[in-house]
Amino acid sequence: MNRIEIRNAKHYQTGEVVSLYIENGVLKDQLSGEADKVIDATGLTVMPGLVDMHCHLREPGFEYREDIKTGTASAAKGGFTSVCCMPNTKPVCDNAAVVEGILRKAELVGSCNVFPIGAASKGLEGKEIAEMGLMKEAGIVAVSDDGKPIATSNLLKKVLEYASDFDIPVLNHCEDLSIAEGAMNEGAISTSLGLRGIPAIAEEIMISRDVQTAEYLDMPIHICHVSTARGIDIIRQAKKRGVKVTCETCPHYFSLTEEACVNYDTNYKMNPPLRTEKDRMAVIEGLKDGTIDCIVTDHAPHHIDEKDIEFSLANNGIIGFETALAVGYTYLVKPGYLTLPELVEKMTVNPSKILKLGRGTLDQGMPADVTLADLNTSFVYTKEEILSKATNSPYIGETLDGRVKLTIVGGRITYDELC
Repeated sequence: MNRIEIRNAKHYQTGEVVSLYIENGVLKDQLSGEADKVIDATGLTVMPGLVDMHCHLREPGFEYREDIKTGTASAAKGGFTSVCCMPNTKPVCDNAAVVEGILRKAELVGSCNVFPIGAASKGLEGKEIAEMGLMKEAGIVAVSDDGKPIATSNLLKKVLEYASDFDIPVLNHCEDLSIAEGAMNEGAISTSLGLRGIPAIAEEIMISRDVQTAEYLDMPIHICHVSTARGIDIIRQAKKRGVKVTCETCPHYFSLTEEACVNYDTNYKMNPPLRTEKDRMAVIEGLKDGTIDCIVTDHAPHHIDEKDIEFSLANNGIIGFETALAVGYTYLVKPGYLTLPELVEKMTVNPSKILKLGRGTLDQGMPADVTLADLNTSFVYTKEEILSKATNSPYIGETLDGRVKLTIVGGRITYDELC
């Protein structure tokens, strides 16, 4: 199918009813001939395909949790056309061979564009810098030690300097592991539940280290999944000083709090942990004032045996592809915290810009990555509809607004509820 015409869609920025034309995988101002497929998008909103700069596809090595085929199918269902997968695979994505393997598999079975993120240190061990140059040649778009912080200040300084030689963004998980041994946020609720808590300063100390190092070197750094009020303010003040720092958060940090853990439901266990209502509102304020640049899913599928156990022993993380847009629309746009264009910008333009992906736009001549969503009808998210191998979501049974109806990746329809 070479030519697609989308009619009667409401543009996410202007609200005007528009038509889009796609030919040979590219957005056009008009078609060269009759459309092979006409899509009536009456009542739907059209936006650029969503970009997730932080997720886990688990392949290679952990295919019992998720693989590239199921993970990208789940992403397409959520309106994502580009996802960036973290390197905590087995073997670790710390060399060109693993990068090439991920890209080959994505080309064969993927339902969206896959951009691998390479390890900052070999084996994610925090000792020796990984082969960034060779990995970039193979196709990585950034480096990170994923669920571990870059271990020492000395290594962080070297990683930033080395990465800058190859124009590779550095993403860092901000957590001082020496004081982060716990199962949920440290506070009155963790005490009442008899669970060991993770203090907010575990995140804030590491954010401070990273910001100061980036400021000293005058080099960019990206802070992953910020969740605390103080951490966000450290970044806000750094940006005011001109530090080249960007950051992200996840839907669960602006929609949920530590109070969700009171029933010991492990679908509310993640890292960083759910924080206080004050922190949740600080995340929303950070999104409003531009301190927080991006919304990512941190999609982290786990087997049921890794979650259906006691809270303190369960793995951290939740799936997020299929609910991210809806949670953002329900908790940010409908209450008036963000406009729809602002939400879409944080899920398309900004992550694409930070990682230099060249995506997240509906401009003519660009790859035809397009999402159509129904923003007018509520729906209940159910376990039965999940396309991921995993079902560890805190949003099952919740009523949300903003259901994705169609996803197009490079002119190819990869998810369709309209047919």
